[in-house]
Amino acid sequence: MERDIFELRAQDGAGRIGDLTVPRAGVTVETPALLPVVNPHVVTVEPSRLESEFGAEILITNSYILYKSDDFREEALDVGLHELLDFDGAIMTDSGSFQLAEYGEISVTTDGILQFQHDVGSDIGTPVDIPTPPDVDREQAEDELATTKERLELAETVDVGDMLVNAPVQGSTYPDLREAAGNHAYGTTLDVFPVGAVVPLMNEYRYGDMVDMVAGAKRGLGADAPVHLFGAGHPMMFALAVAMGCDLFDSAAYALYARDDRYLTVRGTEQLDDLEYFPCSCPICANNAPDEIRRLGDREREEQLAEHNLHVTFEEIRTIKQAIRSGNLLELVENRARAHPAMLDGYRALVEHSAQLERADPASKGTFFYLSSESARRPEVVRHHERLSRLNPEGRVLLTEGNPSSRYDESWNIVPPFGPFPRALSETYPLTVEVPDRMDTDAFESAARGVGRLVEENPETEFTLAHRGWPESAVKLVPESVHLVDLDHV
Repeated sequence: MERDIFELRAQDGAGRIGDLTVPRAGVTVETPALLPVVNPHVVTVEPSRLESEFGAEILITNSYILYKSDDFREEALDVGLHELLDFDGAIMTDSGSFQLAEYGEISVTTDGILQFQHDVGSDIGTPVDIPTPPDVDREQAEDELATTKERLELAETVDVGDMLVNAPVQGSTYPDLREAAGNHAYGTTLDVFPVGAVVPLMNEYRYGDMVDMVAGAKRGLGADAPVHLFGAGHPMMFALAVAMGCDLFDSAAYALYARDDRYLTVRGTEQLDDLEYFPCSCPICANNAPDEIRRLGDREREEQLAEHNLHVTFEEIRTIKQAIRSGNLLELVENRARAHPAMLDGYRALVEHSAQLERADPASKGTFFYLSSESARRPEVVRHHERLSRLNPEGRVLLTEGNPSSRYDESWNIVPPFGPFPRALSETYPLTVEVPDRMDTDAFESAARGVGRLVEENPETEFTLAHRGWPESAVKLVPESVHLVDLDHV
């Protein structure tokens, strides 16, 4: 089915800036978007301030907690969530699936909790899915996914007016089940598609596995499906998740980490006691030294740290949006990946899905920066190699890192990691690539594979490759039919 609530406005890799229309709230949320988690029993930063001071357009709260609350249930039913929380933007509600995963049982049904979410004025509700944890046996994952699918189909039958409804995508750590789940969810009349049960992966820094699960889900979902990465609240991994195609993130980390004196950065988490200087220019950090924050009482210290955590988290969302606009999101991901070995695993997993990302990646954008061996496997390189099949060199063709030669019928350029291309394309993206002087082996091997692709597509053409001291591993990848000239030894 075609969805008209989500409109894409810019794209880079699989990352996108979009407009999510939330009809019940009467607002349009720009994505990627952060949903701060608000627990009405423990409010660290007031929702009105989340909106006015931090720019939150949407937040999330747990309808099951409200449903079970003696303090807030009747008030929520009486005045509605927006007045209860004092928030004018969109409000998403979770269903209790988290509690189900934690405690094994909850006392609500899918239709019952959806009706409650509607009655308290939620703008985006959630059915009770089964959040299957990582690494369970396949039979359990399949059985629980079947239950989730049944509950999504039940959710379609509940009359919730213009409240949007989430369709969680489960499947544990089986990419094919995630793909099947995404395909099923996308085939329903539901609206937003959370990739669920990935919090344990992130808690264990298994970012590579997280990327594989998102990639599986994305293969099953259509391009117009807004994707929510449930429980992904740390700013260090937002760029990676956005590049894989996620649009919404909910964060309780800003408050939970502050409670434990933990200070968020895009490079990881610091303990307040370990900081002599604040590496941040947000209002909290600009106006206080770590010692001053440490001397505060518990409640005030928690509030100050939570505000810093929110500032750095929203700043990263804005940084990602600008990177998408500028066409350098993958360079930002590369930069973030160098902060932690687990993030590097995530980035390497990302480029393993380059063929999938290439289908969404714009054909023209800003300058391609070659920053590491992973850059040799980016979607732009995959696309260039695929497009070599469209070119038809004839006669005797020189592929050279040096100057053209009149002794050949055609002289083409060759630039690692892309490989060969006609000289007329030299000023087109991404062949204007900026590379370091000291290139790594992966770049030359990628260029050699490009030569191989061109030779395979043109078996009647005679090729000469004039290279500058390529490593032996790259030279071995060049087809034997190609005549080799090392320009460093001519």
